[in-house]
Amino acid sequence: MKIQPTPLKDCYIIEPTIFEDDRGYFYEKFNEQKFEELTGMNGHFVQDNISKSSYGVLRGLHLQKGEHAQAKLVSCLEGKVFDVAVDLREDSPTFGKWFGVELSAENKLQFYVPRGFGHGFSVLSEMAVFAYKCDNFYNKEAEGGVLWNDKELSIDWKLPENDVILSEKDKIQPTFAAKNY
Repeated sequence: MKIQPTPLKDCYIIEPTIFEDDRGYFYEKFNEQKFEELTGMNGHFVQDNISKSSYGVLRGLHLQKGEHAQAKLVSCLEGKVFDVAVDLREDSPTFGKWFGVELSAENKLQFYVPRGFGHGFSVLSEMAVFAYKCDNFYNKEAEGGVLWNDKELSIDWKLPENDVILSEKDKIQPTFAAKNY
């Protein structure tokens, strides 16, 4: 496992060591001990979620607030997505900055998004299956979010705007300036 820092404080790209031969491949998707050793971050996860989405679906920007905040370790099991994290920690040197990475079944990369970040992804392939490991349980009352196309953040989702498919909730998320985080 290799850990690549990103421009955002405490966010990491995780590249697995893949063992391939004519039969297929094997890789260790997650190892809590190695993760903590390489990042210094807590790697204890309590909930796994899977979503399946078609091309153009954009899910985000979401987060859990307060004591229900969640760190996430995300990956794409089928297809390809553009995954985005936004630092919403007001005391962070990277507050208000975003970073995105392409995750796919082919590259097998994972992206660690710590607590206090908004998170979302856009589907770039015909279909994608996306996996989330979360270090805290979901709580509906603790939902927060930021509008996906907030002008202040100016995120490039790698999709033509006419192709974007949103949930009703994501269409009406507040702006970054409204501080729903």
